[in-house]
Amino acid sequence: MANESGRRRAPAMTPEQRREMIVRAALPLVVEHGTSVTTAQVARAAGIGEGTVFRAFGDKDALLDACMAEALRPDDTLAHIASVSMELPLAERLIEAAEAMRGYLSRMGAVAGALAASGGLRRGDPTAPAAREGESREEHLRRGADARQASIAAHQEVLAGLFEPERDTLKLPPDRLALAFQMLVLSAGRHHPDALTTAELVDLFLHGALTTGRPG
Repeated sequence: MANESGRRRAPAMTPEQRREMIVRAALPLVVEHGTSVTTAQVARAAGIGEGTVFRAFGDKDALLDACMAEALRPDDTLAHIASVSMELPLAERLIEAAEAMRGYLSRMGAVAGALAASGGLRRGDPTAPAAREGESREEHLRRGADARQASIAAHQEVLAGLFEPERDTLKLPPDRLALAFQMLVLSAGRHHPDALTTAELVDLFLHGALTTGRPG
């Protein structure tokens, strides 16, 4: 039931579920306002009291760290790629996978860019996990490198599955093609005026830059 201020009582959920709900409400506000977003704005967007935000995260910095971590989390992207229908032609499978990956990169860039522009992004690698209390710089860097490698490996594995139906006609094994395709998508800018469309990117990957076969 709503109280006099128009807020509703926070629904019964686990602490982790409440944190996830608050982060989902906060992400669009972080993209719009960066570090100037207030916990009151987040609370209104989530339909809860401001005190609930502080009970879930302690302070705004912890909430912003959680928003960056959520933007970096590839789970939804991996699930999307894994769900691509194998009934589609290979090119269409890769286009759908690349669109999912590019969407993930755009969301991550939007959150990181907003935090960086407002001075709230940690120095160094923005994709590195937040440092743990008492953790040395070397341990933090190693954990960040491990997280990046794990993400690359997870994407490689799910992308390799898209190549499997054509395994007998491929020039290289699916896992190697998956890694090459992943690196191509990651390196292909999307915001440049002359950036390749996803369809062009996939066509270039599958058929090369020449309109004819190899010379000689």
